Amino acid sequence: MKRVIVGLSGGVDSSVAAYLLKEQGYEVIGLFMKNWHDDSVTVSDECPWLDDSNDALLVAEKLGIPFQTVDLSEEYKERIVDYMFNEYEKGRTPNPDVLCNREIKFDVFLKIALSLGADYVATGHYCRKDTVIKDGKEVHRLLEGKDPNKDQSYFLCQLSQEQLAKTLFPVGELLKPEVRDIAKAQDLVTANKKDSQGLCFIGKVRLPEFLQQKLQPKQGNIVEISPSEKKYQRERPQFASKRDELEFLSNKYSYDINDGKVVGKHQGAHYYTKGQRKGLAVGGTPEPLFVIETDVKTNTIYTGQGKRHPGLYRKALFIAKEELHWVRDDLKLAVDEELEVMARIRYRQPLDKATLYMVDSGVYVVFENDQSAITEGQFVAWYIEDELVGSGVIS
Repeated sequence: MKRVIVGLSGGVDSSVAAYLLKEQGYEVIGLFMKNWHDDSVTVSDECPWLDDSNDALLVAEKLGIPFQTVDLSEEYKERIVDYMFNEYEKGRTPNPDVLCNREIKFDVFLKIALSLGADYVATGHYCRKDTVIKDGKEVHRLLEGKDPNKDQSYFLCQLSQEQLAKTLFPVGELLKPEVRDIAKAQDLVTANKKDSQGLCFIGKVRLPEFLQQKLQPKQGNIVEISPSEKKYQRERPQFASKRDELEFLSNKYSYDINDGKVVGKHQGAHYYTKGQRKGLAVGGTPEPLFVIETDVKTNTIYTGQGKRHPGLYRKALFIAKEELHWVRDDLKLAVDEELEVMARIRYRQPLDKATLYMVDSGVYVVFENDQSAITEGQFVAWYIEDELVGSGVIS
């Protein structure tokens, strides 16, 4: 009998994952990961991880499976929180959920599970895995979940073949309402529990307040750039090479304070991210202001009116070689090769046609349609049909 350790989070998805595995004849053990317990920055008095671990325990008791809690907050602080501060300081916007999966759930947690004699770990993620034989070798494929509204493959875009080999995703074949129905039928305490929002570790934390612990507030200018700014009318030059063209397309606009007018003050450029609309506290414009660029060196935020502002849009992006990741090693591109894919630059965004161009320093991703708010530090993930084959950090 194969042993599976389920990451029970106290939510409905992982509860049903544990139930399904038990039904399928696995020996199931529930493990709750405690990643965070700095209550000084949670927003309300409630202590979400305590409620969650109680719910996880109740589910384990109901299913008659052993249960324990592991405290991973040390590793969490080191690998996720410190990384986040670093990225924000550099003026990039990290994605803690993608990182938490790569570094905590499918690394630290996976190693603990294997040390407990597990054959697999399982989570409540909405995605699927299958295994095919290619050139006599097993290749694990990471596939979108069956529920198009819930597909979470994007969050797993940094997993490796070694990690996938040891992982099961029992709810990936189901739609969310079916998962809730199973939980109700089994009378699991989590059946009607709302889906958790917020970062995968801090429960209900307000990001600026969290960041303020490390990054000191300092006042700077909010500058508004006109949509008719002449740099948006740039002529497309004749390119000497494909490489020059790729570089031109992926270059972002750069601004200085004289390109626009100062419309307000902010408390720190590193608290803002591209495409952000809330939190600017500048009124009186016909259309709302969106952040189109932040400059942490001069501590300036550049904004533009309306979500169609040309400063928000770009057709291409670049990923440095060291931040490029292939879930499918066997599909890696060699220099000068290209690949047609479907890609997204954030969770929940519809997939869009794109072409990858491999160069010696990394890969260019050129989209068929202009993308809004391409954000450094976030992940771009690419798919072939319903399979996620690779990803990278936007540079």
